Amino acid sequence: MQPEFWYKKWDSNQIGFHQAEANPYLQRYWPELAIAPSARVLVPLCGKSLDLLWLAGQGHQVIGVELAEKAVEEFFSEHQLQPQISDKGAFKVYRTVAFELWCGDFFALTAEDVAGCTALYDRAALIALPDAMRQRYAEHLQQLLASEMKGLVITLDYDQSQIPGPPFAVSDDEAQRLLGQGWQLEKLEERDILAESPKFLQGGVEWLVERVYRVSSR
Repeated sequence: MQPEFWYKKWDSNQIGFHQAEANPYLQRYWPELAIAPSARVLVPLCGKSLDLLWLAGQGHQVIGVELAEKAVEEFFSEHQLQPQISDKGAFKVYRTVAFELWCGDFFALTAEDVAGCTALYDRAALIALPDAMRQRYAEHLQQLLASEMKGLVITLDYDQSQIPGPPFAVSDDEAQRLLGQGWQLEKLEERDILAESPKFLQGGVEWLVERVYRVSSR
């Protein structure tokens, strides 16, 4: 998937994936992870998600990575935050006390860039990537994070032949294959959300399953 696809989505405000409140799974399950408030949390493909604010509200320093600069700029402007902006390698980095948003290609991120990150929150990254890129994403993610880490990953699953992504379908078997080799993966919740998803209903999708996983280092 080319960067231009996401630039166009943001430029035309086609951001149906942006939620108007913090994700309920995040609010429900994050406290159970017992992650120290001082922990740094990596949020890949973060957009301008309100989940970033929620995580910062728990005391975390949030390290977001986002390709579209418009999303990053809107996050800070909509919340009346004045970041310091600097260049770091292939990235433009927007910093405040609680946030570092790295604007650029996730695959250009290095372990040094996110040194000390011991937590992960992925609601929109794995499912934003087509099949050919998900293996690469999972491998890169596991190279980036500290040996002792915990986090949440949220996926969607449906019959991909019925409607094109993104978001793309990620089966339980695929999640286990991609993330379970290097990390421990525990399914916390699974439910059909088709009735709550007009886009998929209109597209003729017959079932739409959302899954929440706890991930941790072995």
